[in-house]
Amino acid sequence: MSNKSIILLSGGLDSLVCLGLCKDEYNVSLALTFDYGQKSAKKEIEASAKISEYYNISHKVIKLNWLEEITNTALVSDKELPQGIDKPEESAKAVWVPNRNGLFLNIAGSFADSGNYSHIIIGANKEEGETFPDNTEEFAKRAEALFEYSTLNKPKVLVPLINYDKNAIVNIALKKLMPLELVQSCYGEESKHCGRCESCTRLKNALKHNGDTHYIKLLFEN
Repeated sequence: MSNKSIILLSGGLDSLVCLGLCKDEYNVSLALTFDYGQKSAKKEIEASAKISEYYNISHKVIKLNWLEEITNTALVSDKELPQGIDKPEESAKAVWVPNRNGLFLNIAGSFADSGNYSHIIIGANKEEGETFPDNTEEFAKRAEALFEYSTLNKPKVLVPLINYDKNAIVNIALKKLMPLELVQSCYGEESKHCGRCESCTRLKNALKHNGDTHYIKLLFEN
Protein backbone atom coordinates (compact mmCIF):
# COMPACT_ATOMS: atom_id res chain seq x y z
CA MET A 1 0.00 0.00 0.00
CA SER A 2 1.42 3.37 -1.00
CA ASN A 3 1.61 6.14 1.58
CA LYS A 4 -1.49 8.24 2.15
CA SER A 5 -1.76 9.93 5.51
CA ILE A 6 -4.05 11.72 7.95
CA ILE A 7 -2.74 14.33 10.38
CA LEU A 8 -4.30 15.43 13.66
CA LEU A 9 -4.09 19.20 13.21
CA SER A 10 -4.74 21.55 16.12
CA GLY A 11 -3.26 24.60 14.42
CA GLY A 12 -0.47 24.69 16.99
CA LEU A 13 3.30 24.51 16.61
CA ASP A 14 3.72 20.75 16.81
CA SER A 15 1.05 19.76 14.31
CA LEU A 16 2.22 22.45 11.86
CA VAL A 17 5.80 21.18 11.96
CA CYS A 18 4.66 17.56 11.65
CA LEU A 19 2.70 18.49 8.54
CA GLY A 20 5.59 20.41 7.05
CA LEU A 21 7.97 17.51 7.64
CA CYS A 22 5.67 14.72 6.45
CA LYS A 23 3.55 16.31 3.73
CA ASP A 24 5.46 14.91 0.76
CA GLU A 25 7.08 11.73 2.08
CA TYR A 26 3.84 10.42 3.60
CA ASN A 27 1.41 12.04 1.18
CA VAL A 28 -0.57 13.83 3.87
CA SER A 29 -3.94 14.57 2.30
CA LEU A 30 -6.41 14.96 5.18
CA ALA A 31 -6.27 17.03 8.36
CA LEU A 32 -8.65 16.42 11.25
CA THR A 33 -9.34 19.17 13.79
CA PHE A 34 -11.44 18.51 16.88
CA ASP A 35 -13.88 20.87 18.57
CA TYR A 36 -14.67 19.63 22.07
CA GLY A 37 -15.72 22.97 23.47
CA GLN A 38 -12.20 24.14 24.31
CA LYS A 39 -11.80 27.86 24.86
CA SER A 40 -9.49 28.10 21.86
CA ALA A 41 -11.69 26.04 19.51
CA LYS A 42 -12.57 28.88 17.15
CA LYS A 43 -8.94 29.98 16.84
CA GLU A 44 -7.70 26.40 16.41
CA ILE A 45 -10.20 25.70 13.63
CA GLU A 46 -9.35 28.93 11.80
CA ALA A 47 -5.59 28.30 12.11
CA SER A 48 -5.93 24.68 11.00
CA ALA A 49 -7.99 25.72 7.98
CA LYS A 50 -5.32 28.24 6.94
CA ILE A 51 -2.50 25.72 7.44
CA SER A 52 -4.41 23.11 5.44
CA GLU A 53 -4.94 25.60 2.65
CA TYR A 54 -1.24 26.54 2.72
CA TYR A 55 -0.23 22.89 2.29
CA ASN A 56 -3.12 22.15 -0.08
CA ILE A 57 -4.76 19.35 1.89
CA SER A 58 -8.37 18.62 2.83
CA HIS A 59 -9.53 19.77 6.25
CA LYS A 60 -12.37 18.36 8.33
CA VAL A 61 -13.65 19.57 11.71
CA ILE A 62 -15.04 16.96 14.10
CA LYS A 63 -17.47 18.30 16.72
CA LEU A 64 -17.51 16.40 20.03
CA ASN A 65 -20.28 17.91 22.13
CA TRP A 66 -20.36 15.01 24.58
CA LEU A 67 -16.64 15.40 25.36
CA GLU A 68 -17.29 19.02 26.27
CA GLU A 69 -20.04 17.87 28.62
CA ILE A 70 -17.78 15.52 30.60
CA THR A 71 -14.68 17.76 30.69
CA ASN A 72 -14.40 19.89 33.83
CA THR A 73 -10.85 21.19 33.56
CA ALA A 74 -9.60 24.62 32.55
CA LEU A 75 -9.40 24.07 28.79
CA VAL A 76 -13.18 23.79 28.62
CA SER A 77 -14.70 25.15 31.84
CA ASP A 78 -14.60 28.65 33.28
CA LYS A 79 -11.71 27.65 35.54
CA GLU A 80 -8.59 29.79 35.21
CA LEU A 81 -5.96 28.49 32.80
CA PRO A 82 -2.58 27.64 34.36
CA GLN A 83 0.19 30.08 33.57
CA GLY A 84 3.87 29.49 32.97
CA ILE A 85 5.73 26.18 33.08
CA ASP A 86 7.05 26.15 36.66
CA LYS A 87 4.60 23.48 37.83
CA PRO A 88 4.17 21.14 34.84
CA GLU A 89 2.41 18.30 36.70
CA GLU A 90 -0.16 20.64 38.23
CA SER A 91 -0.63 22.31 34.86
CA ALA A 92 -1.18 18.97 33.13
CA LYS A 93 -3.95 18.07 35.56
CA ALA A 94 -5.51 21.51 35.17
CA VAL A 95 -5.89 21.11 31.38
CA TRP A 96 -6.53 17.36 31.18
CA VAL A 97 -9.30 16.28 28.79
CA PRO A 98 -10.55 12.71 29.38
CA ASN A 99 -8.86 10.29 26.95
CA ARG A 100 -8.39 13.11 24.45
CA ASN A 101 -5.55 11.79 22.31
CA GLY A 102 -6.81 8.23 22.60
CA LEU A 103 -10.17 9.36 21.28
CA PHE A 104 -8.66 11.50 18.52
CA LEU A 105 -6.49 8.66 17.28
CA ASN A 106 -9.39 6.23 17.27
CA ILE A 107 -11.54 8.63 15.27
CA ALA A 108 -8.65 9.07 12.85
CA GLY A 109 -8.40 5.28 12.77
CA SER A 110 -11.96 5.09 11.48
CA PHE A 111 -11.16 7.57 8.70
CA ALA A 112 -7.99 5.62 7.91
CA ASP A 113 -9.85 2.34 7.74
CA SER A 114 -12.59 3.78 5.56
CA GLY A 115 -10.31 5.76 3.24
CA ASN A 116 -7.42 3.29 3.16
CA TYR A 117 -4.93 5.70 4.74
CA SER A 118 -1.60 4.10 5.61
CA HIS A 119 -0.48 6.47 8.38
CA ILE A 120 -1.88 8.72 11.10
CA ILE A 121 0.39 11.56 12.24
CA ILE A 122 0.25 13.11 15.70
CA GLY A 123 2.41 15.89 17.13
CA ALA A 124 3.53 14.15 20.32
CA ASN A 125 6.93 15.40 21.44
CA LYS A 126 9.61 14.85 24.05
CA GLU A 127 8.92 17.98 26.09
CA GLU A 128 5.19 17.49 26.59
CA GLY A 129 5.68 13.74 26.95
CA GLU A 130 7.40 14.41 30.28
CA THR A 131 4.06 15.36 31.84
CA PHE A 132 1.41 14.10 29.40
CA PRO A 133 1.47 10.28 29.06
CA ASP A 134 -0.55 10.49 25.84
CA ASN A 135 2.32 12.43 24.24
CA THR A 136 4.80 9.55 24.44
CA GLU A 137 6.18 7.00 22.01
CA GLU A 138 4.78 4.19 24.15
CA PHE A 139 1.30 5.63 23.81
CA ALA A 140 1.66 5.82 20.01
CA LYS A 141 2.92 2.23 19.84
CA ARG A 142 -0.01 0.95 21.88
CA ALA A 143 -2.50 2.87 19.76
CA GLU A 144 -0.94 1.36 16.66
CA ALA A 145 -1.19 -2.10 18.21
CA LEU A 146 -4.89 -1.50 18.82
CA PHE A 147 -5.40 -0.78 15.11
CA GLU A 148 -4.07 -4.28 14.37
CA TYR A 149 -7.39 -5.51 15.78
CA SER A 150 -9.81 -2.63 15.21
CA THR A 151 -9.12 -1.84 11.54
CA LEU A 152 -8.73 -3.80 8.32
CA ASN A 153 -5.90 -1.75 6.84
CA LYS A 154 -3.91 -1.42 10.11
CA PRO A 155 -2.60 2.17 9.81
CA LYS A 156 0.73 3.12 11.39
CA VAL A 157 0.93 5.92 13.96
CA LEU A 158 3.73 8.39 13.24
CA VAL A 159 5.24 10.66 15.91
CA PRO A 160 7.89 12.63 13.96
CA LEU A 161 8.73 14.95 16.86
CA ILE A 162 8.93 12.39 19.65
CA ASN A 163 12.65 13.03 20.29
CA TYR A 164 12.43 16.83 20.04
CA ASP A 165 11.77 19.53 22.61
CA LYS A 166 10.15 22.86 21.75
CA ASN A 167 13.48 24.56 21.10
CA ALA A 168 14.34 21.98 18.46
CA ILE A 169 10.84 22.03 16.98
CA VAL A 170 10.94 25.80 16.52
CA ASN A 171 14.42 25.47 15.05
CA ILE A 172 13.07 23.07 12.43
CA ALA A 173 10.23 25.45 11.58
CA LEU A 174 12.56 28.42 11.20
CA LYS A 175 15.16 26.58 9.13
CA LYS A 176 12.56 25.08 6.80
CA LEU A 177 10.64 28.38 6.51
CA MET A 178 7.39 26.90 7.75
CA PRO A 179 4.51 29.41 8.13
CA LEU A 180 4.73 30.11 11.86
CA GLU A 181 2.60 33.19 11.30
CA LEU A 182 -0.37 30.80 10.93
CA VAL A 183 0.22 29.05 14.26
CA GLN A 184 -2.33 29.25 17.06
CA SER A 185 -0.94 27.65 20.21
CA CYS A 186 -2.73 29.62 22.94
CA TYR A 187 -5.07 27.87 25.38
CA GLY A 188 -7.20 31.00 25.77
CA GLU A 189 -10.06 32.46 23.79
CA GLU A 190 -8.57 35.88 23.04
CA SER A 191 -7.96 36.69 19.38
CA LYS A 192 -4.18 36.87 19.94
CA HIS A 193 -1.79 34.67 21.91
CA CYS A 194 -2.06 35.57 25.59
CA GLY A 195 1.65 34.99 26.18
CA ARG A 196 0.95 33.68 29.70
CA CYS A 197 -0.56 30.18 29.50
CA GLU A 198 1.65 27.08 29.48
CA SER A 199 1.43 26.59 25.72
CA CYS A 200 2.24 30.23 24.97
CA THR A 201 5.12 30.18 27.43
CA ARG A 202 6.69 27.12 25.81
CA LEU A 203 6.39 28.63 22.33
CA LYS A 204 7.71 32.05 23.35
CA ASN A 205 10.64 30.53 25.25
CA ALA A 206 11.54 28.38 22.24
CA LEU A 207 11.45 31.39 19.91
CA LYS A 208 13.69 33.32 22.31
CA HIS A 209 16.07 30.36 22.51
CA ASN A 210 16.38 30.41 18.73
CA GLY A 211 17.10 34.13 18.68
CA ASP A 212 13.84 34.99 16.93
CA THR A 213 12.28 38.42 17.31
CA HIS A 214 10.03 38.50 14.23
CA TYR A 215 7.56 35.85 15.35
CA ILE A 216 7.64 36.93 18.98
CA LYS A 217 6.42 40.36 17.88
CA LEU A 218 3.98 38.94 15.36
CA LEU A 219 2.37 36.35 17.65
CA PHE A 220 2.65 37.93 21.07
CA GLU A 221 3.07 41.69 20.85
CA ASN A 222 0.74 43.01 18.14
